[in-house]
Amino acid sequence: MPTPPVHEPVRRVLILGGTTEARRLAAALATEPGVRVTTSLAGRVAAPRLPAGDVRIGGFGGPEGLARWLREHAVDALIDATHPFADTISFNAARAAATAHVPLLALRRPGWDAQPGDVWHPVRSLTEAAAVLPALGDRIFLTTGRMGLAHFAHLTDPWFLVRSVDAPEPPHPPRMTTLLDRGPFTLEGERELLHRHRIDVLVTKDSGAAATAPKLAAAREAGVPVVIVRRPPVPDGVPVAAEPDAAVDWVRTLLG
Repeated sequence: MPTPPVHEPVRRVLILGGTTEARRLAAALATEPGVRVTTSLAGRVAAPRLPAGDVRIGGFGGPEGLARWLREHAVDALIDATHPFADTISFNAARAAATAHVPLLALRRPGWDAQPGDVWHPVRSLTEAAAVLPALGDRIFLTTGRMGLAHFAHLTDPWFLVRSVDAPEPPHPPRMTTLLDRGPFTLEGERELLHRHRIDVLVTKDSGAAATAPKLAAAREAGVPVVIVRRPPVPDGVPVAAEPDAAVDWVRTLLG
C-alpha cells in the first residue's frame, strides 16, 4: 500500500497592517509553505489596498479582545506592522501578546534624518506642533493625516492645505483647503505644490516612508521650515525589524 502523505501543521501569523511594509510582508508570507497569514486592518480608510492572504477589517475591542482572538484562532506569531504613530494599537498588541503568550515582532521602517539645508523644528506631539506654528508662517502644508486636525482647529489666522487619503471631518481649522491624494509623491510634484500654494511651513510626522519623503526635499530646496513630530517609542521588550525581509526571517526562525 502507498504511504499516506504527511501533512505539515499550518502555522498561523497575524499581521496588524495598514502600511506598505505590511502588504509586502503579507505577500512574502503568503508564499511560505505551511504558513497561513491574516492581516487585520483598522478600517479607517474607505478603500484600503488589500494585502495577500486573509483579511479582517475592524478593531478587536482592546488588548483583551485581541488576546482572545489570538487564542481562538491559534495564532503562532503576531507582527505589529501598523503606522509608526499608531501607538495605541502597538501597546494593545504588546499587552495582548503577553496575555496570550504569542511571540510579537514590531515592523518599523526607519525614521527620517535631517540633511544639510533642512530647517527642522522637532516636536513631540501634534499639540506642540500647533503651538509653534504661529511664529513660523501663515500658509501651512499639513500632512499629518485627517485624524489629528482637531489639534489645529483653534488656529484661526493661518491658512492650511491639508492632504489626506479621505476627506476630513470637523473639528478642523476654519481656513483650510483639502487635497485628497495618496502617495507615492514625486519631487517635481511637491515642488510645484509648494510653489503654487505659496507654502511657508510644512508640518509632518516622522513616518519615515520613502513614498512621502519628496516633500522634505522640496521644502529643503525652497528654504521652507518643517515642523516634524517625532514618533512614539516601540513598547519595551518588543523586538523590531526594519524591513519586511527581516520579519520573514524572524517568522522562519520562530516557526522552524
